[in-house]
Amino acid sequence: MSNLTFGIIKPDAVRAGKQGAIIQRILDAGFGIRGMKLIHQTRKQAEGFYVVHAGKGFFDELCDFMSSGPCVVMALEKDGAVKAWRDLMGATNPAEAAEGTLRKEFATSIGENAVHGSDSEENAQIEIAYFFSKLELV
Repeated sequence: MSNLTFGIIKPDAVRAGKQGAIIQRILDAGFGIRGMKLIHQTRKQAEGFYVVHAGKGFFDELCDFMSSGPCVVMALEKDGAVKAWRDLMGATNPAEAAEGTLRKEFATSIGENAVHGSDSEENAQIEIAYFFSKLELV
């Protein structure tokens, strides 16, 4: 599983019609897509996914945002997938993100930053399992 990571194209990027361009960038960066689907999380589903942030100042705003519209959830495969995906995403703050990263190109703010990615191999496994059954991973 160490070659898998989890990513989300967040509601802001989907609303802006950027999901196709982001998916193309993912493929161009050498990732394989093992699972992908368009979903619209309920508030309760978003709270469950982001439970590690419960009690933090940004939790409610994050859950409201992530349940505000459709997003694309993905299981991505590549050698060193977690680091490679985080490198492609760029810094959380798009103003600090390096040129050529997804957040530099597609994000509008720290809160609406276009994409999410797992921060560790362990969390990648948990996050993939939250949205995908084993039958949905090819």
